[in-house]
Amino acid sequence: QVQLVESGGGLVRPGGSLRLSCVASGSDFSILAMAWYRQAPGKQRELVARITNGGVTNYADSGKGRFIISRDNAKNAVDLQMNSLQPEDTANYYCHADYTVLRGISTGYFEVWGQGTLVTVSS
Repeated sequence: QVQLVESGGGLVRPGGSLRLSCVASGSDFSILAMAWYRQAPGKQRELVARITNGGVTNYADSGKGRFIISRDNAKNAVDLQMNSLQPEDTANYYCHADYTVLRGISTGYFEVWGQGTLVTVSS
């Protein structure tokens, strides 16, 4: 069982920057990948960026060149550095993790969502 705790959301002016953090906690688990998604009012949740335990990244076009995802595997944490923020970036941002749990000789595959943190870009 894993829980994700997000932090770093808030109000920022257009052109500003914000850094989101997410930490996974639990016992007897291994992270496969962590990601950030976002959901604006009236829209579907969409991928922002993803990073595997090995450091392979994937970015949505909306964040390419502006957002950087990074991870600290030792801390089971992932950050999203968001630069040049625009009003269109306003959304609830959700952390997501794919992970495994080793139980004896068997391995279970799971996923978990954080509760979300609100990012508002406005002047």
